[in-house]
Amino acid sequence: MARTHRAEDGPLGGAVISQQIAARLLDEIRDGAYSAETKLPAEVELAANLGVSRTVIRDSLAELEREGYVERVRGIGTVINRQVAALRRRLDQKFEYNAMIQAMGRTPHADHISVQRLDADEALAARLALEPGQPVLMIKKRVLADRQPVIWSVDYLPAALFPPALLDRLDFGRPVFDVMEEASGVSVVSTVAHVSAVLGDPASRRILAVQPHEALLLLEEVSYTKLAKPVMYSLSYYTTFFDFALLRKKF
Repeated sequence: MARTHRAEDGPLGGAVISQQIAARLLDEIRDGAYSAETKLPAEVELAANLGVSRTVIRDSLAELEREGYVERVRGIGTVINRQVAALRRRLDQKFEYNAMIQAMGRTPHADHISVQRLDADEALAARLALEPGQPVLMIKKRVLADRQPVIWSVDYLPAALFPPALLDRLDFGRPVFDVMEEASGVSVVSTVAHVSAVLGDPASRRILAVQPHEALLLLEEVSYTKLAKPVMYSLSYYTTFFDFALLRKKF
């Protein structure tokens, strides 16, 4: 008997497939087949439509429920939370600023890019679980939406992540997460962020061309791989170009 191929049979594995299906369902909820619906179809129908197993659908719906996009109610089904689905820039989720800028109808690009090798002081070494004096890369860049400066970022990463022979060929104008994954196979799975409103130093304000009365939103972050290994410490200064939302759930 011929065996029906399912997406989760491939090399990506069920966890990755369920995340992809969750993302696809969210797109359908926002702008696609379910954009006018109050509920999603039953699991068996979703599985048939998407060509995956009910287990993958169940995991995908669980992911959407954790993020607040849907609520599964016994006897009713999977109810769509339209207010949450409409939020495009959430501080409680991992987000990528290029995608956010594109979603706002602008073209993202970076300039003022610099890469400097330095020795970690005690504070930086503690954040990255290094020994003081170990080499790190400090990557600075300005991000623009079309011609408007919107972010000034400073990222610190262990130099050991990047083979010296590749370093000069890496494009750090791209998202650092992507560069790190391609150069060293390291994937970030979580980030702890501290958020504060700051004036910023004169150089940061000048490069972002902010007005005297404007504050900046500072995200001070440590990013981790699996097994809670820190791989990046970041300071990102956002202008008022961005309008972020935060979902708070009662469990």
